[in-house]
Amino acid sequence: MNVTFQAPVILLIFSRPAETARALAAIRAVRPSRLFVVADGPRPGHPDDLKACARARGVIDDIDWPCAVERLEAPTNMGCRDRVTSGLDWAFDQVEEAVVIEDDCLPDPSFFQLCGTLLARHRDDPRVMSIGGHRCDGPDEHDPPSYAFSRYPASWGWATWRRAWRHNDVGLREWPRLRATGWLESFLGDASAVRYWRRIFDQAARGIDTWDYAWVFAHWLHEGLAIRPRVNLVQNIGFGQDATHTRDEALDQRIEWILFSGMVRRSLIEAQARIAAASGQEAPSASAGNTPATPTRSTPPRKSPPGSPSLALRAS
Repeated sequence: MNVTFQAPVILLIFSRPAETARALAAIRAVRPSRLFVVADGPRPGHPDDLKACARARGVIDDIDWPCAVERLEAPTNMGCRDRVTSGLDWAFDQVEEAVVIEDDCLPDPSFFQLCGTLLARHRDDPRVMSIGGHRCDGPDEHDPPSYAFSRYPASWGWATWRRAWRHNDVGLREWPRLRATGWLESFLGDASAVRYWRRIFDQAARGIDTWDYAWVFAHWLHEGLAIRPRVNLVQNIGFGQDATHTRDEALDQRIEWILFSGMVRRSLIEAQARIAAASGQEAPSASAGNTPATPTRSTPPRKSPPGSPSLALRAS
């Protein structure tokens, strides 16, 4: 592909040169004209980190297309939470919009096509806060041909605008106040989901070393929409013992999230409603406290952004 991708790309790296090289190869396929590289530093007590971090940073020297490269490299380890957040703050201080790729995320070329088109299409719609490339479930036959809106932002390959990222608050300063109200119950409308996300937001407010829970909170606090594609466009290649979070137990954590975040119950209730509607019967009601406020794949209680999705995508 010789056409230069117009949106800036932010690449987040740490200490895995092999994965960094694969991620950079995927970025090379679309030849962005501007690349921000955010690198975390070696961890204390991990003597191999110094060399591994240096090798990962050295991969960036192999860029062989016309590209303005800007680097932000931490001399010591900041952790996932602070390095990602401060790095994105730095990049979005300089650009209005960007695609975000971590070193363990391998995007299909159509992911960049999706992001480029939708960054422009929804640039001035404050209801849309992010564009995701990853989805853990399969295609939903009731989704539109290309993408749908969700309350859940993606963190494995995504894009956003400065106007949305400025709402991110890594400390969740509004959470203690909202926790004492019925905000989460009203928003989710699902008892299991409320219990799950209350625990997650409690951990995030206490400073757990991850950045993405604050990003979810920002979407919900500002009633923002996250776009997700009909099919998965980003593969995570980072599972393993050298990963920060996606080790073997990540499968158990993912299953926990799917089962207890309310996604499964909402999907079952939606399916029951569709079957009932098709047969002309009354839809079965959910048990008290479990009625979904909004379907996962559609919008929070607002009208969907104008314009029908028409971008054709293919699976990775």
